[in-house]
Parts: sequence; C-alpha cells; structure tokens
Amino acid sequence: MRYPNGIVRNNIKNTSYDNRGMTLEDDLNTTNDYYLLNNIACIHKKPTPIQVVKVKYFKKSVIIYEAFFKKPSTTDYNGVYKGKYIDFEAKETNLNYFPLSNLNAHQLKHLNTIIDMGGISFIIVSFKKYKEIYLLETSHILFFVNSNKKSIPYEYFKNHGFLINLNYMPRIDYLKIVDYILEGERYEVKN
Repeated sequence: MRYPNGIVRNNIKNTSYDNRGMTLEDDLNTTNDYYLLNNIACIHKKPTPIQVVKVKYFKKSVIIYEAFFKKPSTTDYNGVYKGKYIDFEAKETNLNYFPLSNLNAHQLKHLNTIIDMGGISFIIVSFKKYKEIYLLETSHILFFVNSNKKSIPYEYFKNHGFLINLNYMPRIDYLKIVDYILEGERYEVKN
C-alpha cells in the first residue's frame, strides 16, 4: 500500500478469526455492495465529517492526535433506489426495546425532512437478544417521540415493523421491504 508520505508497505499480518460475527453495519455494507454490484441500488454509508487538527508522521504510519467533528452527522446511510431517495439509520440493541435516546434530535428532524421532500426514511434495528432485525418507518418513530415516550418496545416492532430475514446474498435484503413501502402495501412476514 502506498501512503501519502511515499512509503510503500506490503506487510501481510496473520488474521485472527476470533469474534468474527458480523455486526449490523458490516452486514448492511455487504448488502449495499451487492446492490451496487448488481445495479439494483446505489446506497452508501455516510462518513462522519471530521476536522484533523494535529498529526504526527512516522516512518510507516501517520497518527491523528487531535480531531473534532465538523458538524453533527445526520444518518448512517443514503442513496437512490428506483429513482427514490432513501435515507436511514442503523442501530443495535441488547434490550427488549429500542431507546429513543439512541436517535438525536437532529437525526429525527433529518428523517422527517426526507419524508417531507418525497423520499423514504426509516431505521433498521437489530434486536440482538432475539436475533432479529426490523425496519421501522419514520412515521412510527415520530409517533413515539411526539407522545413523549422514551423507547419503542420490541413488541411494537413485531406488530408494526418489517422483519428482515437474513440471507446469504444480499445479507439484509431491506430493499424487498422498500418495494412494499413504495407500493403502499403492508408486508406480511412469511417464515
């Protein structure tokens, strides 16, 4: 690999396969790569904008010593599918509810703005305790926020969200559910 200071590095390190279970983010990134490779959709993880203040250069690396966030990040993912703008946040929880404190006020405002502009916005939540992943549309989240609730129960996700079954490829096929949202139909879970 060629680094900015011109150093070439070709070291291959032994890889440990301990704890290699994929996280929700890893699965979504793999899914989005699949969508892009197969010309299905163009959806990417948004990087958090940072301002680097201090760095130190070494022979084989560069270390960032000081940085700060330029501005609050909106949501995790955005892109285009079937001519529609899509924007969503991905979260994991070990609880039997989703704490609304996991979403910042500016993120909620952003998700609502997407809907107002004609796009599609939602959250994808992995309930690790149940080994299930759900998609919940923004309108449901705003209902809980406007009702001054602190969390959304797992049961609500089961009754009003969309269960996403894990597959081989694409791993988390959330666009199957987006198709139902686009068609205005209710997606029934079939196991």
